[in-house]
Amino acid sequence: MKFCKPKPKSILSLDIGTKRIGLAYCDPLCITSNILPAVKRFENNQEIKIIRNYINEFNLTGFIVGIPLDDEGQMTTQAIDCKNYGQLLSNELKLPFSYVNEHSSTWESSDRFGIKKDKSGLIDSFSAKIILEQWIEEGPELEEIAGKRQIKY
Repeated sequence: MKFCKPKPKSILSLDIGTKRIGLAYCDPLCITSNILPAVKRFENNQEIKIIRNYINEFNLTGFIVGIPLDDEGQMTTQAIDCKNYGQLLSNELKLPFSYVNEHSSTWESSDRFGIKKDKSGLIDSFSAKIILEQWIEEGPELEEIAGKRQIKY
């Protein structure tokens, strides 16, 4: 699926895993991107408070969620979890957001940044940075009405 390059804005990128969520953000002009410490996922979603604090601290205006599609671009079990979590965040944060195909971002971050056997979440946040860099170059634009239906994966 081909999208237009989005308008620059400060956003949060999430690489959602079963145990942790990697985080990265960019400045309002999309010139620099930085990683944040990964957050642990909790059954009651209390990590959303931490995510909200980062959004407020860095004055972020939206977010993107990586969707790990398979080699044929089809939904995986993890992709479904990411999509559901993105919708939950949208409902909680009331911010515009979008999904980004993040196929192989963990492998790319391992190769690009030389991270091996990481249990700290560093590789997850570097994966979020790769997802963010991909979004800056390729889009899609964030959905401006929070909670509205997103791209159908």
